[in-house]
Amino acid sequence: MKNPSLPLESSRVRALFPAFEQDTLKGRAFFENAGGSYTSGHVMDRLEHFYRATKVQPYGAYAASIEAGKAMDLAYTRMGETLGVDTNWIHIGPSTSANTYVLAHAFAQQLGEGDAIVVTNQDHEANSGVWRRLSSRGIEVREWGIDPETGHLHPGGLDSLLDKKVRLVAFPHCSNIVGEVNPAREICSAIRAAGALSIVDGVSYAPHGMPDLGEINPDIYMFSTYKTYGPHLGIMAIRPELAASLPNQGHHFNDDKPRYRLTPAGPDHAQIAALAGIADYLEQVASLAGPEIAGDSPFRVAHDATRLQESILMAPLLNWIGSRNNIRLIGPPTPQNRVPTLSLALDRPGLEVARELAEHKIMAGGGHFYSRRTLEALNVDPRHGVLRLSFVHYTTPGEISALIQALSRILA
Repeated sequence: MKNPSLPLESSRVRALFPAFEQDTLKGRAFFENAGGSYTSGHVMDRLEHFYRATKVQPYGAYAASIEAGKAMDLAYTRMGETLGVDTNWIHIGPSTSANTYVLAHAFAQQLGEGDAIVVTNQDHEANSGVWRRLSSRGIEVREWGIDPETGHLHPGGLDSLLDKKVRLVAFPHCSNIVGEVNPAREICSAIRAAGALSIVDGVSYAPHGMPDLGEINPDIYMFSTYKTYGPHLGIMAIRPELAASLPNQGHHFNDDKPRYRLTPAGPDHAQIAALAGIADYLEQVASLAGPEIAGDSPFRVAHDATRLQESILMAPLLNWIGSRNNIRLIGPPTPQNRVPTLSLALDRPGLEVARELAEHKIMAGGGHFYSRRTLEALNVDPRHGVLRLSFVHYTTPGEISALIQALSRILA
């Protein structure tokens, strides 16, 4: 039976994921989605077809090679559609960490002494460390700091850091520890008004609804597709004129090929082609949404449906956490303006509690999750870490109840 309060019927969504039919996973609730989601059947079908029928060098002279190139081109087009931008915004690399590494090298060739950049201590290290290292080149690095109690990244805190010296600001759309959704559109607007570039880490936001980049208006937006129900790749959406202005990081003879200039590693062709399956999946999610969800494209419908679904699922878990005096929840205590990535600071190490949850058939994570600076700012020892409970729209109300019951026993 469909829960009338949910815009998506869980059983119909879960039927689109082969993982839920595997004997090794049946009866186990997955709360480690921030580390990587399950892969949709749409993606698997495209991946398998490519490996079976067109696993050759693409863009060649013969039929299988031509088909392979077309499948890859379709993936670029479809990813642009999901994000509300033209295809020429899309760059595909092996991971977000690799993409930021290459970007930092490109910007390092343009920046110099007298220039400044702004980073936060709310970011995953992938969108922090690579920029901080530019200080070795004489570039001034300014830190936009979080509230040490809540983890909140106050937009007003950026104002005092912006001046004519600042060339770029790197910040997260959403932290993988704090879980609060930052007002990306407002922040990007302020950065642009100051004459700087915005580099937005969307890794922890995109699994909960693909953003409309036309609405946010960033210069660069990045996320990882293995967290958005696809293969292990990283997407960089870059304003085309900015991408063209950055120094070529690939082979010199590919300088006139936009897709090659900032992704020199050349990720697996089959996985690129499979990315089109993410768009296929989101369109099907939109078709399953209740009539209360409306939008001007299936991707906006899917976004709103999954966000509402997760907010409803989050409410009882947040209420239970709020009733406990031995749990410190990092980030907002209500579903509004947050994603279901809930980090709990406990008396015991997070990984230790995650191991006990596994005995209750609950799969969760513990540690610092590459956000050591965030935990240090919150006065949480990264070696102790947090228990992180992360889920998405395919999680069920029954799994939320099972999690609460297991935690009640373990943290009694």
